[in-house]
Amino acid sequence: MAASDPVSTGANGAAEPTAEGPQVAALAQYVKDLSVENPSSPQVFQWNEQPQLDVQFNIAVNKVADDVHEVVLKIDASARSASGVQFVLDLSYAGIFGLRNIPEEQLPPFLLVEAPRLLFPFARQVVAAATQDAGFPPLMLDPIDFASVYMNQVEAAQAMADAGELPQGDTVQ
Repeated sequence: MAASDPVSTGANGAAEPTAEGPQVAALAQYVKDLSVENPSSPQVFQWNEQPQLDVQFNIAVNKVADDVHEVVLKIDASARSASGVQFVLDLSYAGIFGLRNIPEEQLPPFLLVEAPRLLFPFARQVVAAATQDAGFPPLMLDPIDFASVYMNQVEAAQAMADAGELPQGDTVQ
């Protein structure tokens, strides 16, 4: 059993991962960029109408080094009403992840699903605090199902490939 176990015992008796099994580590998390605008202040605090919220997100992955990737969760949120813009928030919340012995086909699901899922609660807290600090009730974002978003993108890309279409900018080799 010990030969197939990806964890071995070190000299001090502590468990140490072996180089054979997959290894994932969150090395750092940080606010990469944060912008909060309250362009209609101080009049906005006199408005009584309910604003229309718009929240968008995007995920970017950057290879930092061998086996190290930066995942950036970008959240854009705004509140607008007939009277004008109440607030605009742009957040890029990032994490550095070390990935070792992960099969190449498993990298996209981790980097586009699991890593953002791990970052989201912290980004959500930053958004809530930033909107509250701008003088508004905290904006509590609903959880995002990153797996469904990823699967929808994979299915859309497959459908385009089956139809012989390529996304803008791609070329056939």
